[in-house]
Amino acid sequence: MKRSLFGRFWPNATAVILFVGFAFPVYWMFATAFKPTGDIIAENPVWVPTDITLAHFDKAVHADHFWTLVANSVTVTVLAVLLSLVIALFASFALARMRFAGRRGFIVTFMLAQMAPWEVMVIAIYMLMRDSDMLDSLVPLTVFYMMMVLPLTILTLRGYVAAVPKELEESAMVDGCTRTQAFIKVIFPLLAPGLMATSLFGFITAWNEFPLVLILNKSIEKQTLPLWISQFRTAFGDDWGATMAASSLFALPILVLFVFLQRKAVSGLTDGAVKG
Repeated sequence: MKRSLFGRFWPNATAVILFVGFAFPVYWMFATAFKPTGDIIAENPVWVPTDITLAHFDKAVHADHFWTLVANSVTVTVLAVLLSLVIALFASFALARMRFAGRRGFIVTFMLAQMAPWEVMVIAIYMLMRDSDMLDSLVPLTVFYMMMVLPLTILTLRGYVAAVPKELEESAMVDGCTRTQAFIKVIFPLLAPGLMATSLFGFITAWNEFPLVLILNKSIEKQTLPLWISQFRTAFGDDWGATMAASSLFALPILVLFVFLQRKAVSGLTDGAVKG
């Protein structure tokens, strides 16, 4: 019994330590955003804010270009995720159901693309956009963000499509459905966990992306929130309260999505990775 209790203690203790290590920076960011300036710069840290203020949030949301950059980030991220899902749905069906020459090499290529860091291609992407006269535009950002999340989206959804029994699809076709109708009416509804998992992953990836917008878009009106926050301290000097308020507002959509979708997202990623 003692050995059993001792064996459970260390994994649980390790989990608690890791949780505190990852959660504390997020807590400190939100706590600092609500503290008065005096508490932020106090010599002795104020661990739990007692005098709550919203002045830092007011300063952040009324900063120049804030709402323009919010619109840019939302537009680019949502379009990139939707485009990747549409393409991945058809590509995953082809990889899971059809047999064609080079299919395995195609899958390996997607895996390699997922592992390759996009930062190594920044210079090549910049030269391509410069020669195409497409700098300072949200369209290239949307396309490249879509390409970032597309490989994992295809691989995950492929596992879900492969897990759906072919008999269901064949029965629908016997009843008069075309192959496209069978996919939409039979397979598509069963892909909901995979769609949620890949959507959340894609949203986080595109929402947080920094290097591409830094290189491609120099005009403030064509930038996104991550780059704006990196320059926020310069705009406001050493106003850490406003900086943390802006960072909290930026992180809030991710936290909300993760809280509501984390269970289905985790199961979707794991199931899609092992099936098929």
